[in-house]
Amino acid sequence: MTDNSLTPFFRPRGVVVVGASSSPTKLGYGVARNLVNSGYDGAIHFVSQKTGNLFGRPVYNSLADIPDPVDLAVLIVPAPGVAGALRACGERGVHAVIIVSSGFREAGAQGAALEAEILRVAEMGNIRLIGPNCIGLLDTHLPLDTTFLPPPMPTAGDVAFISQSGAICAAIIDWARGQGFGLSRLISLGNQADVNETDMLAAVVEDENTRVLTLYVESVSDGRRFIEEASKVARRKPVVALKVGRFAAGQRAAASHTGALAGQEAAYDAAFHRAGILRASTSEEMFDWAMALACCPLPQGRRMAVLTNAGGPGVIAADALEIHGLSLAVLSPETHSCLADLLPSAAGLNNPVDMLASASPDIYAACLRLLLADPGVDGVLVILPPPPMYAAESVADSLIPLIRSSSKPVVVALMGEQLIQKAAGRLRAARVPEYRFPERAASALAVLAERAEFLDKQTLKVAQTFRVSKADARNVLVEAKAGRFLDPEPADRLMAAYGIPTAPVKLARTADEATAIASELGFPVAVKIASPDIPHKSDVGGVLLDIQTPEAAAEAFRTVTARALTAKPNAKIEGVHIQRQLPDGQEVILGAARDAQFGALMMFGSGGVEVEGLKDVAFALAPLTLAEADDLLRRTWAGLKLAGFRSIAPADAEAVKDVLLRLSQLAHDFPEISEIEINPLHVLSKGAVAVDIRVKYK
Repeated sequence: MTDNSLTPFFRPRGVVVVGASSSPTKLGYGVARNLVNSGYDGAIHFVSQKTGNLFGRPVYNSLADIPDPVDLAVLIVPAPGVAGALRACGERGVHAVIIVSSGFREAGAQGAALEAEILRVAEMGNIRLIGPNCIGLLDTHLPLDTTFLPPPMPTAGDVAFISQSGAICAAIIDWARGQGFGLSRLISLGNQADVNETDMLAAVVEDENTRVLTLYVESVSDGRRFIEEASKVARRKPVVALKVGRFAAGQRAAASHTGALAGQEAAYDAAFHRAGILRASTSEEMFDWAMALACCPLPQGRRMAVLTNAGGPGVIAADALEIHGLSLAVLSPETHSCLADLLPSAAGLNNPVDMLASASPDIYAACLRLLLADPGVDGVLVILPPPPMYAAESVADSLIPLIRSSSKPVVVALMGEQLIQKAAGRLRAARVPEYRFPERAASALAVLAERAEFLDKQTLKVAQTFRVSKADARNVLVEAKAGRFLDPEPADRLMAAYGIPTAPVKLARTADEATAIASELGFPVAVKIASPDIPHKSDVGGVLLDIQTPEAAAEAFRTVTARALTAKPNAKIEGVHIQRQLPDGQEVILGAARDAQFGALMMFGSGGVEVEGLKDVAFALAPLTLAEADDLLRRTWAGLKLAGFRSIAPADAEAVKDVLLRLSQLAHDFPEISEIEINPLHVLSKGAVAVDIRVKYK
C-alpha cells in the first residue's frame, strides 16, 4: 500500500466500536451487528456508556480498558464528544479512525468548528480519519464490514466503489446484489476532513481483489494532486467516475468566449481525460462499464460485429455503436460464405448478422465462432431476445464457452425480463456482461475500446519546452493593470515572447491617423473599434474588413466609432485599431481560462463570432503535450477541416498545434493570467497568425 498509515483501515488486527448499542434502532447496534456477522476474524471490541455483553462480547466503558490488539476504531458518538473520543484513541495507540457521527461541516458554522477541532486532535495524535458523516467501509474478501447498512454484505466481487455520498451506498449494494454484481470494497468518505478521494484511489488500487475502481464524486480536494495520483492508478487498473453536479446554478460571468465556455465541468472532463479516468453519465452506466472492464478482454480496434435473431434490435445496435464512436466491421468474404452455408436464404449475412427467429443454440454458437475468427472484427455484440422455439438459457449455455475463451470482447444484450431470468443467471455466473438493451451493451463495448486506446498511448510526457522569453513576458505583465484586458500592442509583445506570430495592430485616434496608418501597413486593412468597455467588437458593428483605400480608412474610422457610441453611449472610445488584412484561410479559436482546481484550461475550436453558439470546442489541461494538441484537433470540426473539405482549402494544422503548445505553456507559466484568447487564429496554407488577442491579468 502506498500510504502505510492507511493500512489499519483495510488490514486491522483488531476493531473497536465506540458508541456500540444494544438497541436495534441505533446506528451503534448496526455497526456492531455487521462487524460480528461479516466473518471478520480479528479482535472485536465494544465501548459504550453501559457495560454488559453485546453479541457475546463484553462491553467496556473506556478505550483504556480494552485488551490488545486494536488498531481501528469506529466512532458513533454525538458530535461534541468526538474530539474526546479521538484523544482517547491516540492515548490507546489507535491511529486509524472512522467517524460515523454527523453534525459537523455539513451542519453549519458550529459543526465546521467542531470538524476543525477533531482534525487538530487527529494531527496531534498521529491519527488518520475517514469521515466524519460517513457510513464506514467494507471489504468482502477480508471480510470486514464497519457500516450500519442493512445486511447482508454485498456479494464478493472485483469492483471497488468509493463514494463521497453515504446515502447512495445502500442502494448500490442492494442493486448490485440483485444484478448478481460483486463488490470488492466499498468506502464512504463523508466530509473528507482527512482521508480524501485521492488518498483512497491510491490505497484501493493496491488491493489484489479489485480489478476496477468506481468513484462517485461531487468535487475533488486538490485538483493537481488528484490528476497526478489518478494518472498512476489508471495506468494500473481502470477507474470509472460518476461526477455529479454538472448543472450547478450561477455560472461565473466571463468577458471572453473561452471564459464563458470553460466552466467547471469542462475542467473535470479535461482532468479525467488527462488522467485516463472514464467519466460515466449515470450510475447505471458507471456499473455497466465496470462490469465490462472487469470481465472482458480489451479490443484491438473499434470494428464491431452484431449477431441477432431479430432485425429491429440489430438496427438499434448498429445505431448505438455508431453513436458511441464504434464502427460496424466489414466481414471477410470467407466469413460471409460460411454464414451463407449455415443460415436460411432469408437471413441477413452482412453486419448486423440477422440469423432470423428460428436460430437455435447451435446456430448462435456457430455464427459467433465465425465472427470471432474474422480478423476484421474486434468485438461482438450478441442480441438475445427470448427465442420463440428455444429456451434463452439454452442459447446462453451454447455461447458461454466461446465467450470465456475468446481474446476479443463479447457482450450480450439479453432483452426481456421474465423469460430471460435463467439465462441472466447463467451469464452472470460465467462472468459474461449482459445488458437489457443494445444501447447499454454498445456503450460497454465503447468503453473497452477507450480503455485499450488509453493503454496504447505512451506514458504522458512533460509538455515540450520552447525557446521563450519568460522575462519579456513578465515585463509585459508587470505593466498590466489588474482586472483589465491588455491593449493590443502589449498583447502582441506577450505573444512574441512565446514565439506566437501576430498581425501587428496600431491605434489610430483620429480619422487622419487612420489614413496614415492604413497607408503605412498596406491595403487591404481591417478597422476595429478600440474601447476597454467593448470586449466583443462585432456585437456593436465595430469591425470593418477589406478597407482598400486611404479615403475608405478615414470613413471606416468615423463609421465604427459612431456605431460604438450608438450601441454603448457611455463607453470610453480610444480610437480604432488598424491591422493588415491577411490572405484567405481558415479561422479557429484558441484560449485558456484559469480553473481554481486544475489550473489553466485550454480551449480549441471553431473561431469567429459564432463560437458560443456553435460550441464546436474541446478542452484540455495546460501544459499540453503534442498528443493532447492532436487530440484537440481530432475532437472538433474546426480541427478536422484543417485537412480541407469540399470547397475549403487545406490549412496548416502543424502551425495550429505549435501555437496551441506555446499558448498552453504561457498560460501554465503565468498563473496571474486569468484568461487568454486568440479569436481568430488565421490559419494559412503555410503558417498561422494570431489576429485578435485578448489577455486578462488578474
